[in-house]
Amino acid sequence: MDPVILIFGGLAAFVLFRLFSMLGARTGHEQRRDEGGARPAARPGEASAEAGERQAAPVSPAAAALKAADPSFDEKVFLQGARTAYEMIVEGFAAGDLKSIRRFVSQSVYDAFKSAVGAREALGHAAELKFVGIDSASIASAEVAGGVMSATTEFASNQVRVTRGRDGEVVDGDPNRIDLVKDRWTFSRKAASNDPNWILVATGAAG
Repeated sequence: MDPVILIFGGLAAFVLFRLFSMLGARTGHEQRRDEGGARPAARPGEASAEAGERQAAPVSPAAAALKAADPSFDEKVFLQGARTAYEMIVEGFAAGDLKSIRRFVSQSVYDAFKSAVGAREALGHAAELKFVGIDSASIASAEVAGGVMSATTEFASNQVRVTRGRDGEVVDGDPNRIDLVKDRWTFSRKAASNDPNWILVATGAAG
């Protein structure tokens, strides 16, 4: 899976032959859709009345390196922001609305997104996506190298994903099925920077 890239701050993928391939893979745990049935936000260094508590807040073993590099790192706040950013980026790409996500992605990710959207349009395809919700989000691993903090985050979400052809026919997906999608995205930011925003430096399907 080709690496791809995104920013998120505040509180909180796409190969030609598979529209959503860089946004994750279906796990086989699909369910029929129940017809009845943002702003990014992760400011681990944000000052608040709870700053002392955040500094003392424990983190998972996977995130220990981030806490060591930045004592104010708050894993809960980070994951809240990551969830918001994930949903926003997935929806923005599916809609082809790259302007809405431009400031949250690096140039290389934006270029990859733009190329994928262009290929989709050249085929006369249109994507439809309904984001049902995120089941889980967790830091799988983290590292600090060259003064840059990186957090690889795994997401499991429920999505209804459909690709339609020029005449509206379904060429991929099922409008009445909810897919369980698993992704692994990596975010980063400079440890010593005053800018608390995290940047998505890679995306792909989780194993």
